[in-house]
Amino acid sequence: MRGDQSQAPLGSTYHYFPGGKQQLATEAVRHAGGSVARVLRKELEAGPVPGLRAFLSLWRGIVVESDFRAGCPVLAVSVEEPQTDETPPALAAAAEAFEDWERLLTEALRTHGAESGQAPGLAALIVASVEGAIAMCRAKRSMDPLDQVAQQLEAIIAGALGRPA
Repeated sequence: MRGDQSQAPLGSTYHYFPGGKQQLATEAVRHAGGSVARVLRKELEAGPVPGLRAFLSLWRGIVVESDFRAGCPVLAVSVEEPQTDETPPALAAAAEAFEDWERLLTEALRTHGAESGQAPGLAALIVASVEGAIAMCRAKRSMDPLDQVAQQLEAIIAGALGRPA
């Protein structure tokens, strides 16, 4: 969101975020990352597929309700934050969010029967696929990419857990 879209006085923004835009971006990423992690943590108790479905449903709601204008702030910071010699705090927060999601998925996959060595790669594939699908949905103004990715990921998870797709 641009500052002029928030309809908040600029002074208020700097009062609550004295670090300016960088602090605001960092806090937004931490908030989004934590919110997604809470959903995943809860839904993954039922298994990797219910967790995946909740992950997909969360993003589907955000994309559709925003008329394809909003996506994942963690991804946005990851691709838009300029690279410097020192890792910007918002980029570090994005890396932490992705790592947290991957850790939760890895644990659920292992708990539900995936091979221990396969689980981290599959977790990374899930996060990367969903994040990429969200970007594609926004560009195409269609939920088809997310639906296609969901179908493929469910089949891959079923195979990793030794179950029929």
